[in-house]
Amino acid sequence: MTQPPGFVDSSRPSYVCKLHKALYGLKQAPRAWFQRMSSFLLSVGFHLSKADSSLFIYQHGLHVIFFLLYVDDIVVTGNSDRLLQSFIDALGRGFDIKDLGPLHYFLGLQVTPNSNGLHINQLKYAHDILKKHDLLHSQPVSTPMSTKTILTTHDEDLLANPIVFREMVGSLQYLTITRPDIAFAVNSVSQFMSHPRAPHLIAAKRILRYVKGTLGHGLSFSPQRHPVHLSAYSDADWAGCPESRRSTSGYLIYLGNTLVSWCSKKQPTIARSSAESEYRSLAHASAETTWLGFLLYELGVHIQYPILLYCDNLSATYMASNPVFHARTKHIELDYHFVLEKVALGSHQVHFIPSIDQPADLLTKPLHKQRHTLLCTKLVRPEPPILKGGVLATLTPCLNQA
Repeated sequence: MTQPPGFVDSSRPSYVCKLHKALYGLKQAPRAWFQRMSSFLLSVGFHLSKADSSLFIYQHGLHVIFFLLYVDDIVVTGNSDRLLQSFIDALGRGFDIKDLGPLHYFLGLQVTPNSNGLHINQLKYAHDILKKHDLLHSQPVSTPMSTKTILTTHDEDLLANPIVFREMVGSLQYLTITRPDIAFAVNSVSQFMSHPRAPHLIAAKRILRYVKGTLGHGLSFSPQRHPVHLSAYSDADWAGCPESRRSTSGYLIYLGNTLVSWCSKKQPTIARSSAESEYRSLAHASAETTWLGFLLYELGVHIQYPILLYCDNLSATYMASNPVFHARTKHIELDYHFVLEKVALGSHQVHFIPSIDQPADLLTKPLHKQRHTLLCTKLVRPEPPILKGGVLATLTPCLNQA
């Protein structure tokens, strides 16, 4: 590296320093740290998950430990308190760590145990965003995006200071980790990061005003009986973008009755029909459920096959199970026929669902208040009225036990 200011050798100012080990903050530091930690874990009997490169699993007889690593923040859990404490002691001898006890706060996510399981939200993080942008005392709204709002790249003047908009949208993107109900609205304003205009800032502030009225909302996780079904609801808004005429895909994936994954994303190419846009969305949902099936298997969760895919377009359901439709689908990229192969193998089944019962509708278009509120009940839950425990400050490096 270059010689640090104040420590430059006057006789050899053009020389550089040779590092004997990685320093925190340099480009190679995260890789070196991960190599150091993974080498230790592998040496004590852990193996790296094939589905998630940040997950390490230890199995010894009936005992199991899951070790989740995010840079220098760690979550560890297992089914044997004695084995878990023994491992934490061994980890403490190899690294300078601090055990923060049961998991309450991790990377901005607050975890609240209750009688039905766990509730995860980002209450403090959302509060900080509102405070930063002077919207803490703003008037709440009932939906994150108005049904009459049409965002384009040429309406009104460019923002004099686009940094405020970019910081606001970037913060909202992280908030969608526990708030799928704002995923579509955040996806919409994120498309104008390079040249934001006044309507885009107004739309982003509206999302924050909606968050203001639903601060404690988050994800609820409850125990599921084995075997449990993995199901996905897939939807698309055909040609929803007024400028590019591209469609928006959205899907929700449930483990039993618990939401575990979702996505709202504009499709990369124009779809020639609504059936084609729905078919592409089905392909994305089937790929995500396939990956989740692998991950759950490594976690010891046995799901019941076939995986169920629900779509509100009859033509798309026929295309997913009937290869005779070649004339209508020959122009679709081959990778989207992934769902067709999964259905043929029997690992997935596609079922029709009426549009009125389609919860993924929330991820593809702005909805009116009544419809939005109804579908939100299937995605997020308000924070339990009684809080157990508190928020723990995260130290670096730190250790949480789930």
